[in-house]
Amino acid sequence: MLDIDLPVIQAPMAGVQGADLAIAVSGAGGLGSLPCAMLDAAQLRAALERIAAATPRPVNLNFFCHAMPTPDASREARWREALQPYYDELGLAFPDANDAGARRPIDAAVVDVIAGFRPKVVSFHFGLPAPDLLQRIKGWGAFVLGSATTIEEGRWLAAHGADAVIAQGLEAGGHRGHFLSDDLSLQLPLRDLLAGLAHAIDVPLIAAGGIGSHADVRAALRAGASAVQVGTSYLLCPEATTSPVHRTAIARASVPDTALTNLFSGRPARGISNRLMRDLGPLSDLPPAFPLAAEAIAPLRSHAERIGRDDFSPLWSGTNTAGCSTQGAAEITRTLAGA
Repeated sequence: MLDIDLPVIQAPMAGVQGADLAIAVSGAGGLGSLPCAMLDAAQLRAALERIAAATPRPVNLNFFCHAMPTPDASREARWREALQPYYDELGLAFPDANDAGARRPIDAAVVDVIAGFRPKVVSFHFGLPAPDLLQRIKGWGAFVLGSATTIEEGRWLAAHGADAVIAQGLEAGGHRGHFLSDDLSLQLPLRDLLAGLAHAIDVPLIAAGGIGSHADVRAALRAGASAVQVGTSYLLCPEATTSPVHRTAIARASVPDTALTNLFSGRPARGISNRLMRDLGPLSDLPPAFPLAAEAIAPLRSHAERIGRDDFSPLWSGTNTAGCSTQGAAEITRTLAGA
């Protein structure tokens, strides 16, 4: 269905990759993915032109489907008050205004851009786009993937147009794909989620979360998945744009200390614990809603990373870093697939 040789999909990882990683994975016979939610129209068009020139193989384009929140002045003030001691410590000033434009949901203008390239695979996080947009995308024959963290979400995706469902287990790094409920206690480890979805829906399943070896891939396929989606294992490869402090955090522990946190964006995501998470608690009612929280963190992160500190950086990672390697993305893909 995806026109790939190996049952390995590289997870789209906004902030730590561009087109190079997607091109390398697709070239190896897997399915590379391009995270598109942080790209403006010009950047998106340039990335798609680069991909089209580099490989004839399909590449998955990933978009967000969140609703943009209304800014809350009181909540923003409370968030800035919580961060003020760190700004004072580093001698920094807050940005003048909160602009969450770096993370936008898919809209008609974005579909206009990608329509000229007719991508074969398009995936969505936080649900699916409006029916008219989804109809346009499926109209040129795109195969649509959607992420589910619960059985109910998997049923909803299958009923609303997803051609395959990504079962995002609790072990997965980065942002949780939930969209029907904010109750994290409803989300399941991959093994349980995959088993439940296999009985609940009849579309193909893609397993994501805690997969870092060929043995993990085999286990997921035996459990009913048609393919796997892997992100963390690619974080150290040369095609990734992972920052030096993030690479160091991944490499320094064989079993990373990870937690779900909403501090860096306003939405729960799994990452390696750092100073901010320890100081404020990984899950807090202080940050503004996604994606508004990120703006006030940005100056702290930039300054700290320049001096080699990861105190304020989102160190996204799954629970399993055993597959992380400085080898090229193509070799990592073939190793995962046992090819």
